[in-house]
Amino acid sequence: MTVRRDFQESARCRPDLVIGREELFGAAREQLGSGGSVLLHGPAGIGKSTVLRAIAAEYGRTARTVLRCSATESESHLPFLALADLFGLVLDEVADRLPAAQRDALESALTGRGEPTLRDGLALRLAVLSALRALAADGPVLLVADDLQWLDAASAELLGFAARRLGDTPVQMLCAVRTEGQEYDRFLNSSPPDTLAVRLGPFTRTQVSALLDHRGYTGLSRSTVRDIHRTSGGNPLFALELGRALSENPTPPRPGEPLPVPTSLRALVLKRLDMLSEEARRTLLVASVGARPTQALLHAAGRDNAEAECAQAAALGLLATDPEGPAVRFAHPLISAALYAEAPAQERRAAHAALSTAASDPIERARHLALATTGTDPKVAARLAEAAALARDRGAPSVAASLGLLAARHTPLGSVPGADERRLQAAEDAITAGEADLARDIAREVLTRATAPAQRVRAWMVVIESAGQALGDVDAVFPQVLADAGDDPRLLAQVHYQLAWRGLVVEGDFAEAREEAAHAAELAARGADRRTELMALAFQASTETLMGHPDAPVTIKRALKEPQDPYVACHHNGAGMARFRWLLMSDQLPEARTVITSLLREVQRRGMVESEVHFQRFLADTELRSGHCGRALDLARESLRLARDSGIGLGASAMLTSLAEASGGEVDKALALAREAAEHAEEDGDQMYLSRALAALGYAHLVAGDAQAAVVALRRVRELEQGLGIHDPARGRWQGDLAEALVAVGEIGEAQDVVDVTREHALRLGRESVLAVLDRAEALVRAARGDHDAAVAQLTSVQDRLAKLGYGLEEARTAFALARLRTRPRPLGAPREAAAGTASAGTGSAGPGWASASAGPGSASASAGPTGSTGSAGAGPSAVGPTSYDEAARLFRRCRALPWLRQVEAAAAAGPALPPPPPAAERESALEGLASMERQVAALVMEGATNREIAARLFISVKTVEATLTRVYRKLGIRSRVDIVRLAAGHHAK
Repeated sequence: MTVRRDFQESARCRPDLVIGREELFGAAREQLGSGGSVLLHGPAGIGKSTVLRAIAAEYGRTARTVLRCSATESESHLPFLALADLFGLVLDEVADRLPAAQRDALESALTGRGEPTLRDGLALRLAVLSALRALAADGPVLLVADDLQWLDAASAELLGFAARRLGDTPVQMLCAVRTEGQEYDRFLNSSPPDTLAVRLGPFTRTQVSALLDHRGYTGLSRSTVRDIHRTSGGNPLFALELGRALSENPTPPRPGEPLPVPTSLRALVLKRLDMLSEEARRTLLVASVGARPTQALLHAAGRDNAEAECAQAAALGLLATDPEGPAVRFAHPLISAALYAEAPAQERRAAHAALSTAASDPIERARHLALATTGTDPKVAARLAEAAALARDRGAPSVAASLGLLAARHTPLGSVPGADERRLQAAEDAITAGEADLARDIAREVLTRATAPAQRVRAWMVVIESAGQALGDVDAVFPQVLADAGDDPRLLAQVHYQLAWRGLVVEGDFAEAREEAAHAAELAARGADRRTELMALAFQASTETLMGHPDAPVTIKRALKEPQDPYVACHHNGAGMARFRWLLMSDQLPEARTVITSLLREVQRRGMVESEVHFQRFLADTELRSGHCGRALDLARESLRLARDSGIGLGASAMLTSLAEASGGEVDKALALAREAAEHAEEDGDQMYLSRALAALGYAHLVAGDAQAAVVALRRVRELEQGLGIHDPARGRWQGDLAEALVAVGEIGEAQDVVDVTREHALRLGRESVLAVLDRAEALVRAARGDHDAAVAQLTSVQDRLAKLGYGLEEARTAFALARLRTRPRPLGAPREAAAGTASAGTGSAGPGWASASAGPGSASASAGPTGSTGSAGAGPSAVGPTSYDEAARLFRRCRALPWLRQVEAAAAAGPALPPPPPAAERESALEGLASMERQVAALVMEGATNREIAARLFISVKTVEATLTRVYRKLGIRSRVDIVRLAAGHHAK
């Protein structure tokens, strides 16, 4: 194997993480796996070398010989250099297998000895081809070449000659080349005919953020990362250089100014600036500071020869030509930023001054006026504050925050409103825009000098809100803000509203949260703070709804009373949201969809990013319940993308996207997202969303066919929600899944208990869809006990009820359960008829062929009788109704529920069902007297799981596992894990 020194640097000297290239890797793997070759191409800095190394490291293990070369511009004039890199270390291995003329030609080219003749050219070409064939005769060969554009002409010609003639010889090429457009065709001449060309595109903002974090630039705010992404154009090399420059620069750029561009990047993009005339350079500077520059704007700013000067810049590749439109666009955003960074401060101010009168938009004029002005100026500050208000009204809170900071910078000491008042308004705009870190930094700065209680409490509120779900991180703030609020009811109302959230998120105490919210509403009413009063009432109503509290409808009406506040009306924690949640949980799906769609449209108009993330998610939830799985998946993925970009609601969006993926997408992704959501909730100490994440995980396991894993996750949900005081089963809707999973693993008694306990709450609250799903689970319990006809009758009724309620996916799941039940063999001696509304007698195990309707194709439940079979009573299939899977397939297809549809197809194609596993009563009998968590830990020990594996499966710490085992040992009178296994084994041996 030959390895050039370029590929031998230590791992710490090059990236060990490839970000955002999953699809590219998949295409490259498939191509290389089929025996083909791959050519990576894209602009400078886009990450070709990083990807090339990663693919080579992964796929190179399958090759016997890996040949490498990496060309450089400075060496591109040296003939045969790449050839020497490739074959220098393997010449001795192949020389004896080459004809003498070819061997001499190859040695001459590699060593520089001798005088090649014209005839040697053909010999050398054949020598390269023969050398590759000789190496391939001993095993597969992978040729890895980076920077093909700098390959010396002689080596490129030789490689091309060999590549076109390799045929079926097991030699593959993995190459990378720099291209600015799609002009990579000529480089394919140096590659085999079956080469796949793969273009590397720019990074998304989320990927740029992940790259910066990976390289240690973690102190950058999200707004700064957004600017880095925009300025770099998504180019990873440019983004890293900008991140490095910002992390090393103690003075951040002024609001509204472009990012500082390091010298390394200026040299890359400004080589051609020296060829511009001085006047053309000034014209481009004016264009670089404009938000949407056009030639008409440049004329208005005093650049009389803008057309000719722009044409000159376009000819040099600095501007992108656009004959159809009037816009002046730079070929890359970095050119504009570097041009601005190179200009002297006086010239920058002159460019801004010109646009402060030439720009047509009042917001743009105000921004340029601020950047053209030095020092404080009350008139400039006032114009900027007005522009910020206009931006806020237009739904551009991020722009409003930037303008507000500029206004504060130009506000003289002693002005009313003061500079810090304007900074706090900017911080609140930043919160609305989803820039929580910027908001927190502003508020912390104000707190260093603020003395007025109202101003301090306002700043503390920003600090608390910027923490998002991680309210435990700001626990120390609450005593300070209570002290600052004193006995002012208006200020205390704001504090107690946040304490209500703390009670819910940190303590997991719904009752405490409800009391704090009610107290906050009362204080706000006394202090005439209508906005806080409405937010507190909305929070109280939502909490009561989730608790199943009887006062919820009354509180919702109070929260919807006039006068209303426009901001609260569309906020994700406002009264509109409380009403939506009530409608959704009350099975009023069409009205719920109308409400949430209207709310989403309004927050998008206002630029309320956090609310948009949540409303996208809630609309996805509504569509999912309605059985529109494809639409739900699109909305959920968009919510997750927005959450990742903004850093807001990531756990909640991952949870919902997991449910959508499990229903209409890919189950593996669903499992990964549910685990991610659970990890976020654990990190934030958010018990409420932890239960939601684990419910999503349990559902994904159920769809994947792992009923035992589903039981573990959903039992944990049951314990969490009992502790939280959540009694409304419509909140998480996991109870039916738990019961069905329990049936699948043989825990029939516990399944019936889940149904009975949940039904009591569902009946009290009138949750019709929940009752229908519980009846489906109970039908499976009956079938498992041998009461076949009663189960069929009950499922038939359930399917009809769910269809009328509009729950398309649940209707399809019920049809699937019914099809399975009708096609399975009936147990001998089973009664032919049973009343659908009565429970069956006895506690026997499931009959032959029974398995849960929710288990996947990997379990015994995937087996069933042939599609369309019929039979009579007794040991054959049930005679009740049709036995085809066609109805279930049709309903799942209508829902676009692809994972479920695959289960139907597998069940229809499978042979007779296998008997289910025996009930776990025998295995559990030795563990009687243990608490639920203790039983789960002990059961996993019996399966051979380590403490770390148990912690991962149950979402608890290793220390908790150890403490739980200590209690188990004490209760059972044993000393070790081995004794638990022996105890169980001894019982089975009886």
